[in-house]
Amino acid sequence: MRTRTALAVAAAAIVALTAGCSSGGGGAGGDKADGPVSLKFLSLAWQKESIAANKQIVDEWNKANPNIKVEYVQGSWDNVNDQLVTSFEAGDPPDVIHDDSPALAGFASRGYLLDLTGKLPAELTGDIPKPAWDTVTFGDGKGGQGVYGVPFLQESQVLIGNKKLLDAAKVRIPTPDNPWTWDEFAEISKKLTKEGSFGVAWPLKSPVNKVLNLALNFGGTFFQVDGTKATVKVGPEEQEVMRRIHDQLYKDKSADPSALGMGTADPLPGFYAGKYALLPAGVYLRQQVVEQAPKDFEWITVPPLKGTSAEQGATSQTLSVAADSKYPDQAAKFISFFLNSANQAKLAKGDWLLPTSVKAASDPSMTTTENGWDVATASAKNLVVAPYLKVNGFDEWKSKVATPTLQQYFADKITLDQAAKTLVEEGNKVLERYNN
Repeated sequence: MRTRTALAVAAAAIVALTAGCSSGGGGAGGDKADGPVSLKFLSLAWQKESIAANKQIVDEWNKANPNIKVEYVQGSWDNVNDQLVTSFEAGDPPDVIHDDSPALAGFASRGYLLDLTGKLPAELTGDIPKPAWDTVTFGDGKGGQGVYGVPFLQESQVLIGNKKLLDAAKVRIPTPDNPWTWDEFAEISKKLTKEGSFGVAWPLKSPVNKVLNLALNFGGTFFQVDGTKATVKVGPEEQEVMRRIHDQLYKDKSADPSALGMGTADPLPGFYAGKYALLPAGVYLRQQVVEQAPKDFEWITVPPLKGTSAEQGATSQTLSVAADSKYPDQAAKFISFFLNSANQAKLAKGDWLLPTSVKAASDPSMTTTENGWDVATASAKNLVVAPYLKVNGFDEWKSKVATPTLQQYFADKITLDQAAKTLVEEGNKVLERYNN
């Protein structure tokens, strides 16, 4: 479950993070451990480059800190949260936990995670912007607020473009400072649509996060919170991205309806073959293009689209400390080392994602034009906390209401008005059980 909280509280939390960082913090053991300390670090790295970067940083730490040995434990995104619940309830969780920000709210409210306020150095907290800290700031289940992880990797939505087709159509190639508007994107997609090929493929097998994150381009939040009560909101701002995608599918016919049931990477073979000129995707998809595309295939990374703004909702990959850790101060010190700016650049490169560290984002490896890193890294400035992170009951709303409703709408089986009505009415029935 996600716990509601006012975003404004995060600003105060960031200031508090650095307060007392020299004191070491409390918790069993603390810095007063007698003799060497052993910590378990659960990592969810899964790509070859990312695993190598994680293990290299752990090795560097262990060589420099012989009295605080860190054991690397390989986990999996597929089942991590179930495994964590079991270990939390058994009182034997890993000391340092890799997860993502949506999972932290429930763990924090149940007392499973350590509030990192006051336990991190200013060098780290000041190098990560407020919007990233917003993604890890939640209620503690007791009426207070806390920071329950360090955000270090984020994902933005960009477009991957077939350069040969774009050049042949003589369309304007956008830059981060002058991106395509949604209107321009629609016209370009129509121009790129020929007999047997489409301007764009929207793989929307799992449509909710993509729609909700892009909705912020037009100020759409999908939720509103009044005190402790959250309700679903689907007005003109929330409907804008939904309508524009639907128009591409059925009005402009510039998007391929057969791609709707695909996962993010499924359209890639058609993309390489010229069936699709543009693919909306997370920045990580660039890796698969590099590894899989034919040798003579030319592609570019297209910056995020702009509506009334280019803002997008973001979640973060995070490192947290278990509340039951016997050595919380040592665990926090390891996190501070693991996520320094140089290491964040290595981790981002390995995962093809965006570092939250401002210094890491300026690393030459993050700003090179090769494989679109310059465009990808620049897109981080558009990321703000995804509003749904703060909504208790979001997961159930997503699975039981939003996913089937959006799938029906994009399949042209219901109207936009019907979709909006269902999202609100059925959604509020779900959220009502979580409001208190």
